[in-house]
Amino acid sequence: MNKEVEVQYLGVKDYKDTWDYQEQLFKNTLDLKIKNRREELDIPTKNYFIFVEHPHVYTLGKSGDASNLLISDEELKARNATYYKINRGGDITYHGPGQIVGYPILDLDNFFTDIHKYLRLLEEMVILTLAEYGLKAERSPGETGVWLDVGTPFARKICAMGVRASRWVTMHGFALNVNADLGYFDNIVPCGIKDKAVTSLNVELGRKEVDMVEIQQKLLKHFTNLFEATISKS
Repeated sequence: MNKEVEVQYLGVKDYKDTWDYQEQLFKNTLDLKIKNRREELDIPTKNYFIFVEHPHVYTLGKSGDASNLLISDEELKARNATYYKINRGGDITYHGPGQIVGYPILDLDNFFTDIHKYLRLLEEMVILTLAEYGLKAERSPGETGVWLDVGTPFARKICAMGVRASRWVTMHGFALNVNADLGYFDNIVPCGIKDKAVTSLNVELGRKEVDMVEIQQKLLKHFTNLFEATISKS
């Protein structure tokens, strides 16, 4: 079992280019697992954790409803946004500047073979990170992701999640609103959930801006502890 995770910081990168890159890492791991099984080898598989920030983009998961995008192609162009139907779980979400997007590409055979546990630990990583800023973040029953004021009329989502897994290899991941322009969420029904708001860490803290690198470091600290992983950097 290889619990070393290579962390990659891609900076600001186009969504489609990043998706293609994820797919290649994902395929490489799957191919190696198949080779190991067929040839009775034991070559360790690699694990990755990608941090990235995307230009404005809307993505629709394979189980999503296209009607949850509320604007036309022309309006997308006017807002300098793109739109992709993709192969993760979940419905529609937004990525953009001021948002930390994390893509763990892990071989869960190196950790534990339980997708439910995987999602809950990703949520816990975010919950623990936000707790360091004095926020009580929570899970919302039946709704993947991380929320504030669950069970009240003021419930609002601060982190969306959607993953894909095959042969226990994961891709896609989470999007945490740190300094996000929340106006872009007005163009969708976020995650297909009506009548619930979204928020961003800077709004909750009453700050103009929160240090993105600081948040990444805190997320990585909690990820390492929860997954009992060791970290290397590319």
